[in-house]
Amino acid sequence: MCEGRTVIITGAGGGLGRAYALAFAAEGAGVVVNDIRQEAADAVVAEIAAAGGKALANADDITRMDGAQRIVDAALAAFGEVHVVVNNAGILRDRMFISLSEDDWDQVMRVHLKGHFCLASILGKRWRDQAKAGKRIAARIINTSSGAGLQGSVGQSNYAAAKGGIAALTLVQAAELGRYGVTANALAPAARTAMTESAMPDVVKAPESGFDAWAAENVAPLLVWLGSEASSHVSGQVFESQGGRISVCDGWRTGPQQDKGARLTPAEAGAMVDELMKQAVPAQKVWGT
Repeated sequence: MCEGRTVIITGAGGGLGRAYALAFAAEGAGVVVNDIRQEAADAVVAEIAAAGGKALANADDITRMDGAQRIVDAALAAFGEVHVVVNNAGILRDRMFISLSEDDWDQVMRVHLKGHFCLASILGKRWRDQAKAGKRIAARIINTSSGAGLQGSVGQSNYAAAKGGIAALTLVQAAELGRYGVTANALAPAARTAMTESAMPDVVKAPESGFDAWAAENVAPLLVWLGSEASSHVSGQVFESQGGRISVCDGWRTGPQQDKGARLTPAEAGAMVDELMKQAVPAQKVWGT
């Protein structure tokens, strides 16, 4: 499905990123396995090569523009072009909101939000310039949100804020870059990774027998399809995926409304809110409540 395409995957030295890298390579893509742990990236590349695939290990910093440029340059040198970026890398600094330090906040924003910005910015400019020069573009940005970002999660306000920001970023990327042949979608995956095992080990534990719904490999097929040319008609969407399930997320939208047609008094505003709340669809519960 991805023969002749090149994909950069961040945080691909283990967990979901590794599963994505193996799946893309199995479908013919050249894969840049980016991870801050060089030895982990090398190990995934060795797996791909042993299976007959094409891959390159890279340990440059995704949170700096110069690091992101080196990743793109390495991909171009090895494979000639880049068609897909999968922004997957992430970290956790979990604490209740009032216990968060400034560094807890900044580190999560840097890796998740800025990490999603740098590569997509460099590649987006490249794809725009190519499209304006008359080249046919079929490029893909695939971002990583989370149920924490979509519904909130107790003890993860920094992570939830970053992942919610990524969902909104995806909508804007899709709206702005579609004219150049670029789609942007996001995934909120549910799988067993180092991050989820540290946060909820009992929930993601592998079963002794039967289908392992939390295996990272289950999420990879959707990523491969989104990264292929077959997905050109899908953009600006956030998907949830776990096991054999895929769901399309229904995000913030204007709901029930009333309009007085004139300035409200505070009492009128309160009465209007009470009436609207009777009509509104309840939000999903915050994780952990």
